[in-house]
Amino acid sequence: MTKLRFSTALEVFEAFPSLRDDLQSAPTAESPPVFLRALGTSVTPEDGVAFCAYALDRRESVWWASQCVRRLPPMPFAADAAIEAADAWVHEPREAQRLAALRLGMASDRRAPTTWLALAAGWSGGNIAPAGMGITHPEPHYTARAARVAILSGLARVTAHDRRAQLARCLDAGLHLMRNVD
Repeated sequence: MTKLRFSTALEVFEAFPSLRDDLQSAPTAESPPVFLRALGTSVTPEDGVAFCAYALDRRESVWWASQCVRRLPPMPFAADAAIEAADAWVHEPREAQRLAALRLGMASDRRAPTTWLALAAGWSGGNIAPAGMGITHPEPHYTARAARVAILSGLARVTAHDRRAQLARCLDAGLHLMRNVD
């Protein structure tokens, strides 16, 4: 995948002004991994999900969110068509895969975390307007916001005890990914 795109958390906020709407914490000049670790131990660790989704490249963000959602109990997401479409785009980020994920996401239940994964992939670029309706490009924050919703809506379905542990695992995975991008 790609290199970490930002040197500081503040750069992420500057690149994506909408991040301020998704986080309660103020940006700092710390590196993204250090800032993410601090968010994970804050009173609002969910902010870490939003920050990680924005800080990662779109493809990495969708992959990370997919891995987080797949690990959530007790939901059997492994065979879900929406998560499969998102993963297909991650593994082969071609226009055909993006459009397939977009179509599936638009037609699926918005209450399902996997729908938001498909939308995250579908909103990663290109035209998002229905056929014959002209050209509409996604806003830069659409993929990150959809990845965030996928994870948080999945976490909302688990018990409070499991939620804390799953959130910590998800943030650890994001931190690992941030530190190990090539």
